[in-house]
Amino acid sequence: MSKVVLHVTMSLDGFMAGPDISVEHPMGRGGLRLHDWILHTPTDDVDAGVAQEVSASTGAVVLGRRTFDVGVEVWQDTPFPVPCFVLTHHARSRRAMKSGTFTFVTQGLESALRQAEAVADGKDVTLMGADVAQQALRAGLLDEINLQLAPVLLGGGRRLFEHLGTEHLELERTRVLPSPLVTHLRFQVRRDLLKTRRT
Repeated sequence: MSKVVLHVTMSLDGFMAGPDISVEHPMGRGGLRLHDWILHTPTDDVDAGVAQEVSASTGAVVLGRRTFDVGVEVWQDTPFPVPCFVLTHHARSRRAMKSGTFTFVTQGLESALRQAEAVADGKDVTLMGADVAQQALRAGLLDEINLQLAPVLLGGGRRLFEHLGTEHLELERTRVLPSPLVTHLRFQVRRDLLKTRRT
């Protein structure tokens, strides 16, 4: 069975993007700083290894419509070379790209996850976008969080861990890898405390 994994970079004060996210500023104002660990040349060996690991382990992607809208022109493709499923309220036709397809899902997160798992071939289903991540956490559908913690305080923007309600959620830290630009943290969501599981 595929794992549902959130891969995300976050500032020390909890933002995964800067303020004023738009097509012109997909990461918000100042938010591109969070991805220095990917964009920096030459790439640190630890950072390069984690980026390669994420790419190799991803079998499908579930992302939000806003993430799609602001990212697709930047990517000029799917964000990973795998099938991608976009959560949206407005139906539209499948969009074929060079490396994969975007399928637009109007039936909610669980439907998108089922479709993604069906084509992931046992690899991870990667989540992209704060809203999708928050939905998965609230529903008990997230298996792991692969968090890159950047040593910067953005001061504003899109927070990752909000709108989660008041329920206590335990995580088990399974990895810490430091690099000069970011600290790579990996957490497993405690299965015994998940509220629900997909069937």
